[in-house]
Amino acid sequence: MKMIASLSEFRQRIPKAVLFGIALLLQCALLVLMVADRMQILREGVEVTLQTQPVDPRDLLRGDYVVLRYDISQLPAGPLAGKPSGTRKPVVFVKLVPNASGLYGAVSVHAEPVPVTAPEILIRGRVGYSCGSTSPIFCDKLTIKYGLESYFVPEGEGGKLEQARNQQKLRIVAAVLPSGRAAIKRLLLDGEPVYEEPLY
Repeated sequence: MKMIASLSEFRQRIPKAVLFGIALLLQCALLVLMVADRMQILREGVEVTLQTQPVDPRDLLRGDYVVLRYDISQLPAGPLAGKPSGTRKPVVFVKLVPNASGLYGAVSVHAEPVPVTAPEILIRGRVGYSCGSTSPIFCDKLTIKYGLESYFVPEGEGGKLEQARNQQKLRIVAAVLPSGRAAIKRLLLDGEPVYEEPLY
Protein backbone atom coordinates (compact mmCIF):
# COMPACT_ATOMS: atom_id res chain seq x y z
CA MET A 1 0.00 0.00 0.00
CA LYS A 2 2.86 2.33 0.93
CA MET A 3 4.61 1.53 -2.35
CA ILE A 4 1.49 2.32 -4.40
CA ALA A 5 1.12 5.64 -2.58
CA SER A 6 4.76 6.55 -3.21
CA LEU A 7 4.45 5.64 -6.92
CA SER A 8 1.36 7.81 -7.17
CA GLU A 9 3.20 10.72 -5.51
CA PHE A 10 6.17 10.24 -7.85
CA ARG A 11 3.87 10.31 -10.89
CA GLN A 12 2.19 13.48 -9.66
CA ARG A 13 5.58 15.21 -9.43
CA ILE A 14 6.39 14.48 -13.11
CA PRO A 15 5.25 17.32 -15.38
CA LYS A 16 2.42 16.43 -17.77
CA ALA A 17 4.58 17.43 -20.74
CA VAL A 18 7.16 14.79 -19.78
CA LEU A 19 4.44 12.10 -19.45
CA PHE A 20 3.04 13.14 -22.83
CA GLY A 21 6.55 12.96 -24.34
CA ILE A 22 7.10 9.45 -22.93
CA ALA A 23 3.74 8.28 -24.32
CA LEU A 24 4.62 9.77 -27.73
CA LEU A 25 8.03 8.06 -27.74
CA LEU A 26 6.42 4.71 -26.89
CA GLN A 27 3.96 5.09 -29.77
CA CYS A 28 6.78 6.00 -32.17
CA ALA A 29 8.79 2.98 -31.02
CA LEU A 30 5.81 0.68 -31.65
CA LEU A 31 5.36 2.17 -35.14
CA VAL A 32 9.05 1.65 -35.93
CA LEU A 33 8.79 -1.98 -34.78
CA MET A 34 5.77 -2.56 -37.03
CA VAL A 35 7.57 -1.07 -40.04
CA ALA A 36 10.73 -3.08 -39.29
CA ASP A 37 8.69 -6.28 -39.03
CA ARG A 38 7.04 -5.64 -42.42
CA MET A 39 10.43 -4.77 -43.95
CA GLN A 40 11.83 -8.09 -42.74
CA ILE A 41 8.98 -10.03 -44.38
CA LEU A 42 9.28 -8.13 -47.68
CA ARG A 43 13.08 -8.39 -47.85
CA GLU A 44 13.65 -11.92 -46.57
CA GLY A 45 10.43 -13.74 -47.49
CA VAL A 46 10.20 -16.24 -50.34
CA GLU A 47 7.91 -14.98 -53.11
CA VAL A 48 4.73 -16.91 -53.86
CA THR A 49 2.12 -15.97 -56.47
CA LEU A 50 -1.54 -16.42 -55.51
CA GLN A 51 -4.72 -16.18 -57.58
CA THR A 52 -7.15 -13.64 -56.11
CA GLN A 53 -10.90 -13.22 -56.02
CA PRO A 54 -11.17 -9.55 -54.92
CA VAL A 55 -14.11 -7.42 -53.87
CA ASP A 56 -13.78 -3.67 -54.09
CA PRO A 57 -15.50 -1.65 -51.34
CA ARG A 58 -14.71 2.04 -50.90
CA ASP A 59 -13.16 3.95 -48.02
CA LEU A 60 -13.82 7.66 -48.61
CA LEU A 61 -11.10 8.72 -46.20
CA ARG A 62 -8.26 6.68 -47.67
CA GLY A 63 -9.10 6.13 -51.34
CA ASP A 64 -9.83 2.68 -52.71
CA TYR A 65 -8.97 -0.64 -51.19
CA VAL A 66 -9.47 -4.10 -52.50
CA VAL A 67 -10.59 -6.83 -50.14
CA LEU A 68 -8.87 -9.95 -51.40
CA ARG A 69 -9.87 -13.56 -51.23
CA TYR A 70 -7.80 -16.40 -52.62
CA ASP A 71 -8.12 -19.91 -53.93
CA ILE A 72 -6.48 -20.86 -50.60
CA SER A 73 -8.98 -18.88 -48.48
CA GLN A 74 -11.38 -21.80 -48.13
CA LEU A 75 -9.90 -25.28 -47.81
CA PRO A 76 -10.97 -28.76 -46.72
CA ALA A 77 -9.68 -29.52 -43.23
CA GLY A 78 -8.47 -32.97 -44.29
CA PRO A 79 -7.15 -34.97 -41.31
CA LEU A 80 -7.86 -31.99 -38.98
CA ALA A 81 -11.65 -32.29 -39.47
CA GLY A 82 -13.40 -33.05 -36.20
CA LYS A 83 -10.26 -32.74 -34.09
CA PRO A 84 -10.10 -30.27 -31.16
CA SER A 85 -9.02 -26.80 -32.36
CA GLY A 86 -8.22 -25.41 -28.91
CA THR A 87 -9.79 -22.00 -29.65
CA ARG A 88 -12.61 -20.56 -31.75
CA LYS A 89 -10.11 -19.02 -34.23
CA PRO A 90 -7.07 -21.30 -34.23
CA VAL A 91 -3.81 -20.69 -36.09
CA VAL A 92 -3.08 -23.16 -38.88
CA PHE A 93 -0.23 -23.75 -41.32
CA VAL A 94 -1.02 -24.39 -44.98
CA LYS A 95 1.48 -26.17 -47.20
CA LEU A 96 1.63 -24.57 -50.66
CA VAL A 97 3.23 -25.87 -53.85
CA PRO A 98 3.49 -24.18 -57.27
CA ASN A 99 1.76 -25.61 -60.31
CA ALA A 100 3.20 -25.64 -63.85
CA SER A 101 2.27 -21.96 -64.36
CA GLY A 102 3.93 -20.85 -61.11
CA LEU A 103 0.72 -20.27 -59.12
CA TYR A 104 0.84 -21.64 -55.58
CA GLY A 105 -1.97 -23.85 -54.34
CA ALA A 106 -2.71 -25.62 -51.08
CA VAL A 107 -1.94 -29.30 -50.61
CA SER A 108 -2.57 -29.70 -46.87
CA VAL A 109 -3.55 -27.89 -43.66
CA HIS A 110 -1.80 -28.48 -40.32
CA ALA A 111 -2.33 -27.37 -36.72
CA GLU A 112 1.45 -27.08 -36.22
CA PRO A 113 4.37 -26.20 -38.53
CA VAL A 114 5.57 -29.16 -40.61
CA PRO A 115 8.84 -29.57 -42.54
CA VAL A 116 8.80 -28.43 -46.17
CA THR A 117 11.32 -28.72 -48.99
CA ALA A 118 11.67 -26.18 -51.80
CA PRO A 119 9.63 -25.23 -53.73
CA GLU A 120 7.05 -26.01 -51.01
CA ILE A 121 6.13 -23.12 -48.70
CA LEU A 122 4.36 -23.09 -45.34
CA ILE A 123 2.06 -20.08 -44.85
CA ARG A 124 0.50 -19.19 -41.50
CA GLY A 125 -3.19 -18.33 -41.27
CA ARG A 126 -6.02 -18.06 -38.80
CA VAL A 127 -9.28 -19.98 -39.16
CA GLY A 128 -12.32 -17.69 -39.18
CA TYR A 129 -14.28 -19.89 -36.77
CA SER A 130 -14.41 -23.43 -35.41
CA CYS A 131 -17.35 -25.81 -35.12
CA GLY A 132 -18.73 -26.89 -31.75
CA SER A 133 -20.04 -24.51 -29.13
CA THR A 134 -18.62 -25.93 -25.90
CA SER A 135 -15.36 -27.49 -27.08
CA PRO A 136 -14.32 -26.08 -30.49
CA ILE A 137 -13.30 -28.53 -33.20
CA PHE A 138 -12.04 -28.06 -36.75
CA CYS A 139 -14.92 -27.91 -39.27
CA ASP A 140 -14.83 -29.98 -42.47
CA LYS A 141 -14.19 -26.79 -44.46
CA LEU A 142 -11.94 -24.03 -43.12
CA THR A 143 -12.15 -20.33 -43.94
CA ILE A 144 -8.61 -19.02 -43.43
CA LYS A 145 -7.18 -15.49 -43.33
CA TYR A 146 -3.47 -14.90 -43.91
CA GLY A 147 -3.12 -11.16 -43.26
CA LEU A 148 -3.21 -10.64 -47.04
CA GLU A 149 -6.89 -9.77 -47.28
CA SER A 150 -6.77 -6.04 -48.14
CA TYR A 151 -4.69 -3.78 -50.32
CA PHE A 152 -4.95 0.00 -50.69
CA VAL A 153 -4.65 1.58 -54.12
CA PRO A 154 -4.89 5.20 -55.32
CA GLU A 155 -8.43 6.56 -55.42
CA GLY A 156 -10.24 5.63 -58.61
CA GLU A 157 -8.05 2.60 -59.32
CA GLY A 158 -10.24 0.04 -57.53
CA GLY A 159 -12.69 -0.34 -60.44
CA LYS A 160 -9.93 -1.53 -62.74
CA LEU A 161 -8.96 -4.22 -60.23
CA GLU A 162 -12.58 -5.27 -59.78
CA GLN A 163 -12.86 -5.72 -63.54
CA ALA A 164 -9.65 -7.78 -63.52
CA ARG A 165 -11.19 -9.97 -60.83
CA ASN A 166 -14.18 -10.71 -63.03
CA GLN A 167 -11.79 -11.81 -65.78
CA GLN A 168 -9.49 -13.80 -63.43
CA LYS A 169 -6.54 -11.54 -64.34
CA LEU A 170 -5.57 -10.30 -60.89
CA ARG A 171 -2.90 -12.05 -58.81
CA ILE A 172 -0.68 -11.11 -55.91
CA VAL A 173 2.91 -11.90 -55.09
CA ALA A 174 3.36 -12.42 -51.35
CA ALA A 175 6.60 -12.67 -49.40
CA VAL A 176 6.52 -15.54 -46.90
CA LEU A 177 9.04 -16.07 -44.09
CA PRO A 178 10.05 -19.55 -42.84
CA SER A 179 7.81 -18.86 -39.80
CA GLY A 180 4.83 -18.67 -42.18
CA ARG A 181 4.18 -14.94 -41.74
CA ALA A 182 3.35 -13.23 -45.03
CA ALA A 183 2.85 -9.78 -46.57
CA ILE A 184 1.72 -8.60 -50.01
CA LYS A 185 4.73 -7.56 -52.07
CA ARG A 186 3.10 -6.65 -55.39
CA LEU A 187 -0.12 -6.86 -57.41
CA LEU A 188 -0.07 -8.34 -60.90
CA LEU A 189 -2.56 -7.42 -63.59
CA ASP A 190 -2.34 -9.63 -66.67
CA GLY A 191 0.95 -10.90 -65.26
CA GLU A 192 2.48 -7.40 -65.10
CA PRO A 193 3.24 -5.56 -61.82
CA VAL A 194 0.83 -2.66 -61.25
CA TYR A 195 1.47 -1.91 -57.56
CA GLU A 196 4.62 -2.72 -55.60
CA GLU A 197 5.23 -2.34 -51.89
CA PRO A 198 8.33 -0.27 -51.11
CA LEU A 199 10.99 -1.97 -49.00
CA TYR A 200 11.13 1.29 -46.99
